[in-house]
Amino acid sequence: MTAPAPRFLVASDLDRTLIYSPRALALGVPDEEAPRLLAVEVHNGRPLSFMTEHAAELLVELTRSCIFVPATTRTRAQYQRVNLPGPRPDWVPRYAICANGGHLLVDGEPDLDWHRDIRGRLAESCAPLEDVVHHLALTADPEWTHKRRVAEDLFAYLVVEREELPDGWVEELTAWATERSWTVSLQGRKVYAVPEPLTKSAALAEVERRTGAATVLTAGDSLLDAELLLAADAGYRPGHGELADTGWTGPGVTALPQVGASAGEEIVRRLLARVREGELTRVGA
Repeated sequence: MTAPAPRFLVASDLDRTLIYSPRALALGVPDEEAPRLLAVEVHNGRPLSFMTEHAAELLVELTRSCIFVPATTRTRAQYQRVNLPGPRPDWVPRYAICANGGHLLVDGEPDLDWHRDIRGRLAESCAPLEDVVHHLALTADPEWTHKRRVAEDLFAYLVVEREELPDGWVEELTAWATERSWTVSLQGRKVYAVPEPLTKSAALAEVERRTGAATVLTAGDSLLDAELLLAADAGYRPGHGELADTGWTGPGVTALPQVGASAGEEIVRRLLARVREGELTRVGA
């Protein structure tokens, strides 16, 4: 007998949507009133990313109620440092989207057919990665550029001193990249240059195809999450980040007022409420 299709598929960006670095927590309350935090990422022996404990409790309930898909621009190695709370201690999401859609993990392992297909799309439709890396080397001043990285041989990013970026530099880079079918995104202290066909939404569509989910919910904060939000039946973005800074919204997208870790908690609360509402509606139908 064929198993019934799942009712809900929920995909969420990680950094500054679901999990937060100390710099991004934005607790905004006196220390004695700060929420308890759960470390969900350790790097070089030090805690690096956090959720509020209540957000973690809500996420456990959410992962029990739907197919939950982390959708991140992180590389596979960076993603694997993250230990999200789930329905059991050894839980690994059935699907995860890494490298902005360049890798689709199934039970923690890369789907090689998906990756091969994505590489083919990039080769056909946009300028080579080497051209972009070379342009960044020429235009990003070492005075305000701390690191230069190529991620998974798919896209490039810089770690910069954001306050020292020259006026108009991001806009000029964006215009240059657009002519070559690349996208530029400024997220915190990172400037990403990503091929236009490399999207979380494309990978999410593949997960939706495989699972047959009836309803898709998403969350994200950056320009690279815009397509992810628009691809869903309902999406949520926090009151901080690239999309909030520009006032971006779209059909079915809820712009939340909360910022920092409290936004992460509110996002999980909204997603869980939507799933529960849908299940109640189905039972009562």
